[in-house]
Amino acid sequence: MPLSALTPGQKGVITAIRTSGPLRRRLLDMGLVRGEIVYVERVAPLGDPVEYTVKGSHLSLRRKDAADIIVEIAEAERAHEP
Repeated sequence: MPLSALTPGQKGVITAIRTSGPLRRRLLDMGLVRGEIVYVERVAPLGDPVEYTVKGSHLSLRRKDAADIIVEIAEAERAHEP
């Protein structure tokens, strides 16, 4: 399922990144790599962008870009400690 389909409070494990070029490089540089856990923090008031936590860092992605990241839903626990 695409990362963009997750809702706040859910987390997923990245299984694939289906984009190329500069966007792919940018996502990889931000730590969005296969096997990494991504936690959905919150959605902006108008629905875009969405804030995620990965490797303890917060980042915001447009839903369009998050749709290129494929995840499997992880267990209900948080991806990071507060």
